[in-house]
Amino acid sequence: MSGPGTEWDAALAEGRFLLQRPVGGGKAVFPPRAFAPGTGAELEWFETSGLGTVYSATWIQRKPPEPPYNVVLVDLAEGVRMMGRVEDVTPETLQIGMAVKARIIGGEVPMIVFDPVEQADG
Repeated sequence: MSGPGTEWDAALAEGRFLLQRPVGGGKAVFPPRAFAPGTGAELEWFETSGLGTVYSATWIQRKPPEPPYNVVLVDLAEGVRMMGRVEDVTPETLQIGMAVKARIIGGEVPMIVFDPVEQADG
């Protein structure tokens, strides 16, 4: 079986973070789909910068001794929003508006996580 989800998974397995947009340009689309929403236009894949900003964040408490984990919504520079988690942060350091960069982690099912991006003051 093939389709947009299969192509997305294959790209992640190759270490590539791709998004879609209408052929010839236009607004990025996420999650992957067969045709552009609203117009039905054909879509093409493109490499994303992986840069984004935390739009929303929450922490999920687990039964001790398991540590809590975060769930975030990230607005990517390309104009789409996606769910994920930010690595190496605490409830005190994870902030709405924080700059992040996507990273693909391996395993049986590769997935995207985000890392904080240091920003210069000024």
